[in-house]
Amino acid sequence: MLRGDKILLRAVEPSDATTLILWENDPENWKVTDTEVPFSLQGIMQLIDQQQHIRSTGQLRFMICELYSGNPVGAIDLYDADFRHGNASVGILIGDIKARNKGYASQALQLMMEYAAKILELYNVQCSIQASNLESIHLFERAGFSRVGVRKNWFRMNGKREDEIIYQLCLKAE
Repeated sequence: MLRGDKILLRAVEPSDATTLILWENDPENWKVTDTEVPFSLQGIMQLIDQQQHIRSTGQLRFMICELYSGNPVGAIDLYDADFRHGNASVGILIGDIKARNKGYASQALQLMMEYAAKILELYNVQCSIQASNLESIHLFERAGFSRVGVRKNWFRMNGKREDEIIYQLCLKAE
């Protein structure tokens, strides 16, 4: 368990499946999660199991929970982990709308980057963000991620094309 002053990050438990289904199957979140087909309970349970074994599956998910209540408010993922080169991608979702804009995502990202650097010994972490997702752009820029590229018209949502912005954080100085 990773602890900050507002939140804690903990492993995903099978009892989180209902919460994850609600978040993952909410079409409002699909733009951020790049989902277009709802998850089944079985699919969520398989995902929970896979995301506990980052060295073999390249994926890891932590639940973001309010520190004092313990209530889950979101999830943060490392995925596409490549331990040979020391790289991974990160994604974050504050699924509980009432928990947004409280600094939870910022603290979760900070805790995850410390974990990625110290425990997993990763060197670089990247994320990709849709150009219209200004909240995420500000979050990652405040966390020290640098904009390293743009893929023009990469995403299509509701019949419209949108750029993808790539950010990177080097976790270790040479």
